[in-house]
Parts: sequence; C-alpha cells; structure tokens
Amino acid sequence: MILRLYSRLAIVLFLVTSCASKKAKFDDYVFKTKAEETKYQTAYDKALKLWNIPYTEEDVKTSFGTAHIVIAGPKNGKSLVLLHGMDASSTMWYPNIKVLSKNHRIYAIDFIMEPNKSNLTAKPLSSDDIVVFYNEIFDHYKLKKLDLIGASRGGWIATLLATQKPNSIDKIVLLSPAQTFKFLDKPRKTTSALMLKLFPSEKKFSKTLNTFSTHPENISRIYKRQFYLANKYAKSNSSMLKMLPFSDKELESIQNPVLVLIGDKDVINSEESLERAQKHLSKSETKIIKDAGHFLTIDQPKIVNDAIINFLD
Repeated sequence: MILRLYSRLAIVLFLVTSCASKKAKFDDYVFKTKAEETKYQTAYDKALKLWNIPYTEEDVKTSFGTAHIVIAGPKNGKSLVLLHGMDASSTMWYPNIKVLSKNHRIYAIDFIMEPNKSNLTAKPLSSDDIVVFYNEIFDHYKLKKLDLIGASRGGWIATLLATQKPNSIDKIVLLSPAQTFKFLDKPRKTTSALMLKLFPSEKKFSKTLNTFSTHPENISRIYKRQFYLANKYAKSNSSMLKMLPFSDKELESIQNPVLVLIGDKDVINSEESLERAQKHLSKSETKIIKDAGHFLTIDQPKIVNDAIINFLD
C-alpha cells in the first residue's frame, strides 16, 4: 500500500517537474527569472542574519558550478559540515548554530540543486556527481576527519557520502533523514508539500508547515519568508525520485559512529527507521525526540542541540 501511494506521488511529481523544466535553463533547479532570484536571495540574506554569530560567506568553484559555503566557529575547532534539508538552505541552522559553532569550525554548504546561493551551471547531478561535488569542497578546504550533520535530504546525502570508500568523515548525525532507511512513512500527509509545489500559496505553505512541524509557531517570520519563496519560485523536488533507501549492505559498510534522531510525530520516518539503523549500522545511537515532527531543529532545538553536542564531544 505504501509503495503504491509513493509510486503515484512520484508519477505526479515527475509530470509536474518535467513540465516546469521546459522553461528552466538547467532542468528544474533554477529560478525562472533574475527578478525571482534577486527577491529570494534578499530573503536569504535577512534569514542568515538570524544566526546572530560572526560568520563569513565564500564561493567555491566546482565541476558543476559555484558552491556557496557559510563558515563560522573557531579556526582551530574540529571541522563540522552541515547539510540542510530540501529547499531549506544553510540559513535553516539558525536555532542550532550558536551551540554547534562553540567548539567546531562550521562549513554549512548550500546544495547546488536547490534555491540558495550555490549556482548550478551543469546538468542535474547524479548520485556519483553529488559525491564528487562535496568531495571537491572538502578538498578545497583540506577537510580531514570531519564531522557531518545532515537534515532530511541532507541526511540522505550524508549517508551517501559515508558509503564511499575512502572518505574523510568521522562522526555523523542524521536528523530525520529522508528516504534513507525506508520510503516516506506517511505519503498521504506529505502530499501537502507536493500541492505547494503545484499551486504555491501562503495558505498551502502554512498547511505544509503544520504537517512537518509540531511547533510551526517557533519558526521565525523572517525564515518563513525565505522558505516560502524557495517553494514558490524553484522546482527542486524531482531529484527526490532518485533518493532510494540504502540497502542493508550499503548501511553495513558504514563503520562511522552515527547518531540518528527522529521526531515522534515525523511524517517521513517512524520507529522502523530507527530499527533498521540499529540493525545495520554497526556503531549507531538512535533516539526519538518527543513532541517533534520532521523539523527537529526547530521543534525541539535545545534537546536536539544537547543530543548532538553530547554525541560529537
């Protein structure tokens, strides 16, 4: 039943994004007009100020275009790479960044196939290309023995990177990783996100936030504006169709310490996700965060921050 629902959702999503891509320069991952991009990036800049700590922004040339990285924390701190959720951009870490950057050198990377400040100048990336993209950034900064945090789609990417041998990763934190251990847990409920892509409106956006968050009232008005524009202007969900759950063998190849957190009200994962993580990740720790949905870092920031720091330290 779950697979049938997922397949239907995938077919509709494919048709929608395929139509949208005909007007886009590079498939369906860019803005249709320069005005849309400027409006979005203005909102991005305002949301990034919510970090409320010293940071710098840098652009790194890769084989696929320009990667945008936000850097913070002590220069002598252990490297910690942050991979954001779908359409969320690196600004999403504002409830967590002060704690995460206290003892770590932060590298928050904007995923190049989504609305943010990275700029795709090539065809959409395959899974192999995604690995190359991030490794080029790691090589640019000479990152060795880095810690890695991935939220939602970022969690899937973090897991993908960890399955590669060799790699430069030490500890890994997966925050409600999408499509990583299993398909969507409640596909009917997640159709609100699809409808937002089809017919973007403030009303549908609010419904989507209520679906994915137990405390949408916690979300900053400034960040909401940026996140809404990301959903309104850019069509980036089609790549979700290529995000298949990892096989037992792939998960068992990961020898890194891994912390997996999911919310008890998450529509993407369930306890089955944690059971699979416990069974196939040899050095895993798992935890259910109470009164939290898919947006863990916003719903329960202190609990999540404490769990991450205790694990990394």
